[in-house]
Amino acid sequence: MSQETIQGVLCMNKPAEFTSFDVIGKLRGILRMRRLGHTGTLDPMATGVLSVLVGRATRACDILPDQDKTYRASVQFGWETDTEDVWGVRTAVYPEMHVTKEALESVLSQFRGEIWQVPPMYSAVSVDGKRLYELARKGVVVDRPARKVQIHTLTLETWNEDAQTAELLVSCGKGTYIRTLLSDIGKALGGGAVMTALCRTQASGFSLEQCYTFEDVKRFCREGSLASHLIPTDRLFAALPALHLTEKQSVLYGNGVKLDLEQIPEYQDSQTEYRVYDAKQVFLGTALAEPENSVLRVGKNFN
Repeated sequence: MSQETIQGVLCMNKPAEFTSFDVIGKLRGILRMRRLGHTGTLDPMATGVLSVLVGRATRACDILPDQDKTYRASVQFGWETDTEDVWGVRTAVYPEMHVTKEALESVLSQFRGEIWQVPPMYSAVSVDGKRLYELARKGVVVDRPARKVQIHTLTLETWNEDAQTAELLVSCGKGTYIRTLLSDIGKALGGGAVMTALCRTQASGFSLEQCYTFEDVKRFCREGSLASHLIPTDRLFAALPALHLTEKQSVLYGNGVKLDLEQIPEYQDSQTEYRVYDAKQVFLGTALAEPENSVLRVGKNFN
């Protein structure tokens, strides 16, 4: 398989002090490929799962059905910073604050399910066309509208009452800021809190155990085994039901022609989005059903 045709997902264990774009840049140098992207930004000091899209898999960036992520986050209670993590400038100290395990576990119940969250100033969120972090670096603070985010699970993993530190496991939906979640938990306990470490353990259905380092990738290139270490592109769409087309339908799909839903036995009335395969089980891409017109149209072609 040539570099021009290779595609799939390369799961990287992002090291600290690298931005997500830094990882892409370094991989472009190692792989000698330009067509790379990722499925979700990680803060520079965070580590863990960064799913890198290779070749035509980059077409999946804006249509991933699984946007859930899981993090292991460390928190220190008793102070605050302008970035909501330990690497920012300290803005407040709460010397009288003393958190107990019972109080912490009681407060956590307030932050499960659908909650409102105000994005931090040091974030890539845009307000009136300006990135918040650009304004924050100039010392400008603006009002940010609160957004709904989903916290699927939030559990206390470790607790040290003497040090006033904890480690939390968080499973959440798209757009959740973990450092803001920890800061808000600190406020709910009557003081403040900062994030001291963050590791993403799962993203887009991929786990930390599936991830590689830069040295691993260099070795794959030397061995000529990179393709065998990529996760197939269709795994990004594992949450979608599959449709298997005939040879004739596959040709029509490849040409962008709408297909007759009545001629597709696997079509489900309750489902509008699918992953599509040809008669030889080759992944073609995604498709969208329009039951009102009784047609299936191409969503994104990966073949």
